[in-house]
Amino acid sequence: MNSIKNLKRIHRIHKLIQSECTGTPLELSNRFNISERLVYHLIEQLKDFEAPVGYDRSRRTYYYKKAFDLEVDICVKVLNQEKITHLLV
Repeated sequence: MNSIKNLKRIHRIHKLIQSECTGTPLELSNRFNISERLVYHLIEQLKDFEAPVGYDRSRRTYYYKKAFDLEVDICVKVLNQEKITHLLV
């Protein structure tokens, strides 16, 4: 379930980047209650999705250098012979 948790974090970070109000990596880590190292890792994962992420030191925020959007849809189903159980939609 760590992957799902990280996808949710990436989506939240994406929304903050879109509005250009992330704060510094340290402030972002405090906001999410995660390590600063994990913030850098999540930003790198966004870049792996070809997100044009930049950081503006004077405004102290991450931003997108050009238009970018990310949609995260998560659906987990457990299938067995008797029933289908939706764990996460």
